[in-house]
Amino acid sequence: MSKFITILEGLDRRWIFLAMAISVAGPILYIGITGKTLPETPTPTARAVYKEIEALSPGTPVLISFDFDPASGGELTPMATSLVHQCAARGLRMVFIALWPLGPQLIDETIKRVILADYPNLKEGVDYVNLGFQSGNESVMKVMLTDFAKAFPITKNGVAVGDVVALKGIQRVDNFPLLITISAGYPGAKEWIQYVISSSGGKIKMVTGCTGVQTPGLYPYYPVQLNGLLGAIKGAAEYESLVNSSLAPKDSSAAIPAKYLEAQRRMGPQLGAHLLMIALIILGNIAFFAQRNSKVRATS
Repeated sequence: MSKFITILEGLDRRWIFLAMAISVAGPILYIGITGKTLPETPTPTARAVYKEIEALSPGTPVLISFDFDPASGGELTPMATSLVHQCAARGLRMVFIALWPLGPQLIDETIKRVILADYPNLKEGVDYVNLGFQSGNESVMKVMLTDFAKAFPITKNGVAVGDVVALKGIQRVDNFPLLITISAGYPGAKEWIQYVISSSGGKIKMVTGCTGVQTPGLYPYYPVQLNGLLGAIKGAAEYESLVNSSLAPKDSSAAIPAKYLEAQRRMGPQLGAHLLMIALIILGNIAFFAQRNSKVRATS
């Protein structure tokens, strides 16, 4: 045991760097070569997001707010992709907005990646519409409670909202049965809960996908004000597995497109790195207590 402790104490840190590289590169290579991903067991919060969308009838309008920018794309882009994938498959009327300046571009990218590629039968302005960005943060949310068209008077392409078929019957934000927000910070999920959900009297439900930093602060709102929650890349992977299992190609030999597996693929290297860190922490504590005990025996 003493020899083992001596080896740990004198271990060159470069071996740790090498172990970390292997723990990350190994899963990446395995997933890349085999095309397989790690199995996911969805948590109740992820299942709740899936069920809320699945419960809506075709043609139901949903409000989808892109409240993030490319800096958080690693965690949130897979969520956005799968959320739009499920909504499009259900035939829901998707009304996209953004309270972050770069949100409209991310909306366009998601529309191109999912709707235009896999649902070409859906028509812009009828089945989906991008209303673009509106500045004002919480003030925009407050205006939407009384007059949605005043908050977003025109689409990203300059069409008056009164002429948009996808917005038929929408006067206020609570005319949407469901609000989906993909949130990276302020303004985001917390503000939607405080200024819209809490003021709507239960007329509108809300689900969200958010970064790992935001997740702990949103758990207290679930399941009353917040009906479903996807937290970080882990939540995205759980939700991906639910959507992919229900929308998998009927031909069992057909592969699921890589764009719908982004989060599940990223869980492999993350798991490898975390397991290594846990092992190193355990070994470090063993070395610490063994060294302390040896010093106690030497002084006694």
